[in-house]
Amino acid sequence: MRDLPLPTMPISDLLGESSRRSLHRRSAHVPPARSVATRLEVVWARDEADVRQAQQLRHLVFAEEMGARLTVPHGSPAGHDIDMFDPYCEHLLVRDVSNDGEPGSVIGTYRVLTPDAAKRVGGLYSDTEFDLTRLRHLRPTMVELGRSCVHPDHRSGGAILALWGALAEFMDRNRLDTMIGCASVSMRDGGHVAASLWEQLRRQHLAPIELQVRPRLPLPVEELQQDLAIEAPALIKGYLRCGAKVLGAPAWDPDFNTADLPMLMRIKDLPARYRRHFLGA
Repeated sequence: MRDLPLPTMPISDLLGESSRRSLHRRSAHVPPARSVATRLEVVWARDEADVRQAQQLRHLVFAEEMGARLTVPHGSPAGHDIDMFDPYCEHLLVRDVSNDGEPGSVIGTYRVLTPDAAKRVGGLYSDTEFDLTRLRHLRPTMVELGRSCVHPDHRSGGAILALWGALAEFMDRNRLDTMIGCASVSMRDGGHVAASLWEQLRRQHLAPIELQVRPRLPLPVEELQQDLAIEAPALIKGYLRCGAKVLGAPAWDPDFNTADLPMLMRIKDLPARYRRHFLGA
């Protein structure tokens, strides 16, 4: 991929109208920084200080905004979301850029666990929530996306597009073809929205049986209302528009108070228009 400004594209086309590298060596290539016309700068974290900024944003969103009960390693700085996977991950950051060109605070982030890094840490975060046995053959070229979040003041879509463009470039450069992760749905209503959403998605977007996975702590959908007329959250809608599939029933994450839907997206399944947009192919 060329290191060019991310082309413009209406966010509604992807999301719908409603809407450090780590401290360890790794084999994956990390592309250089890139800027976008919307005054957002997309960079891969290069040192611990960069990673700390991402962890602060994650704490803001997950703990302060969403009420997650975060368990962090002993001795971790206050106000950070930190876990055992962070040192092994690549951390993708979006910063706002001031009028004088100085980079500002981190307003969006993803973390990426590559296949080699997953071997070193002993598995994927998703392995803690799901039995991924049926995905064993995909692991050599499969990355895990996690801890994605955007600052509440920057959720109009530009930050997500910038992150997705850099992720697509990363996949292309490193000859990786599959992305897995969990799409979280709030359980503040007791889980009825999540159960209803699962009921909708399994009808049209469920992966074939050979790719389906099982939750280790299932959301008890049979005890919940499943017929609410709801619309998929913008991020999930964006994934689906890019060809993603739901891999099975949601897991319940009591610490984050969310229902987590396992999702998988393969580069080969990207619709032509998004392939041209993100990969220039």
